[in-house]
Amino acid sequence: MRTLIVLGLIGLFGLLGLAIWFATSSFIHIGGDAIPVYGYVAIIGGVLVSLLVGGGLMALVFYSSRHGYDDDASGKPR
Repeated sequence: MRTLIVLGLIGLFGLLGLAIWFATSSFIHIGGDAIPVYGYVAIIGGVLVSLLVGGGLMALVFYSSRHGYDDDASGKPR
């Protein structure tokens, strides 16, 4: 079982490496204008805001589930 998990993780990290390689080589070969500093700041800000919103929504889902807000309207737990 442990061997299967290790092999799966190696495969996933291999696919991640392949995707990163493909993205960087495609970006280099396509060329285009360089991204200015404010462009990188905007990208980083957008990623951080997206992660915060996603994390906040997941926290609300777990909170409501743990405190019984997701129970039926009849008040009976499942």
